[in-house]
Amino acid sequence: MRRPSRRVLPTVIGTSLAATLAIDVGIALERSSRQAPDQVPASEFVASAQHVNLSATAVAPLAQRLSADLLVASAQTLPPALVDRVRRVDGVRGVEVIDAAQALVAGKRVGVVGVDPSTFRAYTPKPTAESDALWRNIYAGDVAVSFVFGSDGGVKLGSMVPVGGRQRQSPLRIGAYATMGMSQVDAVVSHGTARSFGMPSANALVISAPKADAGKLRKSLAKLLPKDAKTAEINPEIRLPSRGAPVPGRLPKGRLGQVMSGQQIAVAIRAAQAKLGVPYVWGGESDAEGGYDCSGLVQYAFAQAGIRMPRVAADQATTGWRIPFAQARPGDLLIWANDPTAPGYISHIAIYIGGGKMVVAPRTGDVVKIQQVYFTNFRGAIRVNPHVAARVA
Repeated sequence: MRRPSRRVLPTVIGTSLAATLAIDVGIALERSSRQAPDQVPASEFVASAQHVNLSATAVAPLAQRLSADLLVASAQTLPPALVDRVRRVDGVRGVEVIDAAQALVAGKRVGVVGVDPSTFRAYTPKPTAESDALWRNIYAGDVAVSFVFGSDGGVKLGSMVPVGGRQRQSPLRIGAYATMGMSQVDAVVSHGTARSFGMPSANALVISAPKADAGKLRKSLAKLLPKDAKTAEINPEIRLPSRGAPVPGRLPKGRLGQVMSGQQIAVAIRAAQAKLGVPYVWGGESDAEGGYDCSGLVQYAFAQAGIRMPRVAADQATTGWRIPFAQARPGDLLIWANDPTAPGYISHIAIYIGGGKMVVAPRTGDVVKIQQVYFTNFRGAIRVNPHVAARVA
């Protein structure tokens, strides 16, 4: 559904394993695309434990959950004294130190984070946070991959895959499909595992500040952080305005209510339909990559109409107003929350073309096609504002 190397996180963290990362996490599972999240047992998300000698107290139980609101990433280790100052910033409720970089997992370049399973779990969606088996597997040396990466990228639960940089990779077991609720992270390992294949150390922070103004908080943090550090807001659950309400963020006067022109809509739809029959490729966003995933197709089609879109479905869903399907018109985006491990997280997107039909890149093994709109896990339509799209991108 998204290209690992061109997401929000590369802007935040991401050059490469040798430097830093980008952020977004998830859990993947093999299931029918029509199966509703509440029909999928949690046991399907985690591979059977193979580490029989692991202490029962190796991973602390979940005490409480914290919102994951802001991601900070740097090319260098963030000193403990600096982290302590961040903890004392007004509005900050919790700070988790992580390792973050882009790395190769099963041949795909994705955002990877190294974490302390006992403490990081508190910042993840409820199904993920509550799975003791999942975090024990990570502690023991497994890698957990996102729902999208696993289900659409063809990474099999329990399989051994190479993980690391281009020069140095280690075989790791896919121990869980688990979404962390951070759209730029597709793989999670323990601190020890991360450092075993050369990940940067303690170069990123996940910050919980549920009542703080994100803009003001970022300004306060900028005074403390290294100049190379970048920050990004983490939105694990979609929070969209209704039609007529102002879109969050500052835009030039007169642009809050703008939508796509008829010509832009026609160009975007023609561009998407020109790719009919092209294979679905996880992370694909061009012919050169052999195909497109759902958000890659949206980004490509809208770019032909001169509209700059963010890369992943979760971010594309925030580029305008959410409206009911009954009010949808050609050119609107249609969104779904198919991830059983993060029920509010938008993981699939398509372009509505009218008449109850859409053009979409469905899933691995399929091709770009026109099909009837379906409503399992459907979350509505988005009327795109080009200026908001550019700002989010």
